[in-house]
Amino acid sequence: MNAEGDDLLQLVKQGRGTKLDWLGENAALETIAAVLTAMANTAGGTLVLGMVGPVASTTGVRDTESAVDRVLQAALAIDPALIVPMPRVLRTQERAFVVVNVPSGLPHVYAYDGRFLQRQGNENVSLKPRDLRRLMIQRGEASFEMEVAAGASLDDLDWDKAKAYVASLSGISETQVDKVLLKRGCLVMQDGRARPTHAGILLFGKDPLRFVRGAEIVATRFSGVEMGDHFERIDITGSLPDQLRRAETFLLDHLRKGVQLGKTMARDEQFEYPLEAARELVVNAVAHRDYSIAGDSIHLFIFKDRMEVTSPGGLPGPITIANIRSERFSRNPVIVQVLSDMGFIERLGYGVDRVMALMEERQLRPPSFVEMSGGFGVTLHNEKPEHAEPAGEAAQEKATIDLKGEYRQQPINPRQETALVYLLSGNSRITNSDLQQMHPDVHPETIRRDLSDLVSKSILRKLGEKRGSYYILQPESTA
Repeated sequence: MNAEGDDLLQLVKQGRGTKLDWLGENAALETIAAVLTAMANTAGGTLVLGMVGPVASTTGVRDTESAVDRVLQAALAIDPALIVPMPRVLRTQERAFVVVNVPSGLPHVYAYDGRFLQRQGNENVSLKPRDLRRLMIQRGEASFEMEVAAGASLDDLDWDKAKAYVASLSGISETQVDKVLLKRGCLVMQDGRARPTHAGILLFGKDPLRFVRGAEIVATRFSGVEMGDHFERIDITGSLPDQLRRAETFLLDHLRKGVQLGKTMARDEQFEYPLEAARELVVNAVAHRDYSIAGDSIHLFIFKDRMEVTSPGGLPGPITIANIRSERFSRNPVIVQVLSDMGFIERLGYGVDRVMALMEERQLRPPSFVEMSGGFGVTLHNEKPEHAEPAGEAAQEKATIDLKGEYRQQPINPRQETALVYLLSGNSRITNSDLQQMHPDVHPETIRRDLSDLVSKSILRKLGEKRGSYYILQPESTA
C-alpha cells in the first residue's frame, strides 16, 4: 500500500458528504457529470471511481484509462466546460481507483443538461431560483449593484453629493452629472428614462436602507474578550462614503492607545492595531460585501484582545482564503470605481497584503480569515506572536502602558484609558481641557462624564472648583 492510497482510504472512512462522493467503475457519464457540477457549484470536493455502496465497498477500477476518459468527457459536457486537474490513478489493497478533485472558488456557475445543481449532504439537488441568483452574483455572472433599485426614482438620490463627486473628477470631458452617473453605472436607462441602480442608491442615495436592507455597519466596542452587557454600539447608516467616514471616527474613538516611555519620558502613542490596517478592513468590507443578502449588516466588533470585521456573502468569484493575498476580483466594480474616484484609493487595493505587512511591521500576529455560512470575517489580534523578537535596542528601552480596557478590575472606555495612561505616565493631574485635546472630536459633555465616572469608581479624585478643577489618581489606585 502506498502513502497516497492509504490517505484515500482514510478519506473515505469519513463517509460521503458535501465534499466527498464515490461511484462504481461503470458509472454513467451523466451521473459523473451531475456530481462534478454539484461540487463545482458548492465548495469543490473529491470524487472517487472504483467504490460502490453507502459504506464504500472497494471494487476498484480495472480499465483506468477508460475511466479517466469518461471523467474528462463528463467535465467537458458541463456548461461551461469544467476545467479540473487531471484525474489521478491511486493503487491500494491491490486495486486501482480514479480520483478527481474539483477545486473550490471556481469562477462560473455550472449546469448539466440544463440543471443547476449543488451538493446537499451526499446528494445532488437543484438550486432554488433565489440561491441560483445569489451564486451568480457571488461568482460575478450577475450583478446586483447594476440592477435597477425597485421603486427608486431620481428623487431618491442626493444630487448635491452627486454634483460634488462629478466636480471632483479630473481627466473627463463630460461634466453633466446624470450622464457621468450613467457612464459609471449608478444610473441605467429603462423604458426611456434614467433609473437609479442599487450602486447609485448605495453611493448617493438619501436613504439607502429603504431600498437595500442591511446596507449598514454595526460597530460595537466590548469591554472584555467576549460579547457582554458592557459595550458601546452605533449603527452606521447613510451612503457608503458617509459610512466609511463615520466608521473611521468610530475607530479613532474606540481603538485603545498604548503609550511607550523612553529614557527621556517622551511619550510615543500608538493605536493597538495599525490604524491603516483597521481602516483597510472596513473599506474592503464595504466595497466588496454581497449587498443582495438582505437583512444582514457588516459587523465591526472591537474586543479587549482583537478586532473583528465580518460581512455578508462569501468570498467573491475565484477568491479563496488560500489565494486571498494575490488574487484580484470584485463583485461590485461600480462601487469600487466610485469609492476610488472619491479618494479612498489607498484603502482599496484589495489590501489584504497591505494589512498583513502592517501587522508584521508592528510585530503583531498576522490577521486570521474565516469563511462561514453566508459570510466572511477577518480578525486582527493585538498580541505579538510567540516567536516575535524585540525590535532592536530602542524597543527594549521603552515600557508600554496598555490597560486593555480595564483598570483595577473595572471596565473603562478608550477615553478614560487615555486619561489614566496620561496620569500613569508621570503627569500629576489632568483637566477636562487636557482630555478634550486628546479627543477633539468628542463632545465636551462626554469628556466631563468620562472623568466623573472615574471619580464615582474611586479611581480619580476631583480637586478645585469650576474652571480651576482638575483630577488626580486616588492614592490606592497607584499601589
